[in-house]
Amino acid sequence: MSKLEQVLILEPSGELKFKGPFTEVVTSNLKLNNPTDKRVCFKVKTTAPRRYCVRPNSGVVEPSSSINVSVMLQPFDYDPQEKNKHKFMVQSMFAPEGGIDNETMINMVSDKMWKDADQTQLMDSKLKCVFELPPEALQSVLFQNDLDAAKEAKEVAAVPPVKPNIPKPSPEAKRPVPQEATVAVKAVNVGSSASDSDMKKVLDECRRLQAEVSKLQAENAQIKDDGLRQRKATPSDNTQTFTTEFAPVEQRSAIPPVLYLLAALILGFIIGKFIL
Repeated sequence: MSKLEQVLILEPSGELKFKGPFTEVVTSNLKLNNPTDKRVCFKVKTTAPRRYCVRPNSGVVEPSSSINVSVMLQPFDYDPQEKNKHKFMVQSMFAPEGGIDNETMINMVSDKMWKDADQTQLMDSKLKCVFELPPEALQSVLFQNDLDAAKEAKEVAAVPPVKPNIPKPSPEAKRPVPQEATVAVKAVNVGSSASDSDMKKVLDECRRLQAEVSKLQAENAQIKDDGLRQRKATPSDNTQTFTTEFAPVEQRSAIPPVLYLLAALILGFIIGKFIL
C-alpha cells in the first residue's frame, strides 16, 4: 500500500541552504504550513545528527496555521571539494481525535508514539542540505587549502631519511687472518687458475712416478729373494753377501719415500682444485 501524501507544506520544499563562512553557527529556517482543519504532529530527522541542532524537532501544527523550525549547522572546516550528503526528513501524521490541549498533545508527541503509530498513516518529505559560500569567502577557503597542502608537503619533505640499522662488526671480525690461512688461500687460487694443459702434465707425471715406484718395489722384492737363496747356499758368506747385496738396495730404497711425498703433494694439489 502506498504512503499518504504529505499534508504539510514545507518552505523551502526541497533544499535547506546554509550560507557560510562556517566558522560559527549557521541557521536555516524551515516553515511548516498546515492547510487542513485537523491537527498534524510532526518530527524532524537528519542523517547527520551531530552536525545540526533543530528547534523544535517535534511538535503539533494547528489547523490552518504554521510553525517555524530552526535548523542550526555547527561550525566546521568547510572543503568545497567535499561532496555533501546531509539530508533531512519531516515526518507527519494526524493527531488523535479528542479534546486535548496543546501542552498535553506536545507531551504525547514522543518517540514511543511514533513507534506505535500505524505506518500506513505516516507521511514524510525529504530535503537535502546545500552549503553556499560568497565568492570572496570561497576564494579565501581555496587559498587556505592550498597553503595547508603546501605546508604539509614541506613537512613531509623535511623529515630526514631513516638510516639503515647496520650492525657494527664484532671484535672477532677485526682479528687479522693467520698467515697460514693466507698462504693456503693463495695456493688454492693458484691451483684453481691452472689450465687444462698443466693439469694433463701433472697427471702424466703422477702416472710416471707411480710406474717407477712399482718398478722399484719389484726390484726390492727380487733382491730379497736372491739374498734368501744365497743365505741357504753359503752360510759362511752370509754376512759379506748380505752387506754387499743390500748396500745398493739401501741407496735405492731412499728414493721411494721422496717419490711418495711428491706424489702425495701432487694428488693433494689436484684434489684441492676439484673440491674448491
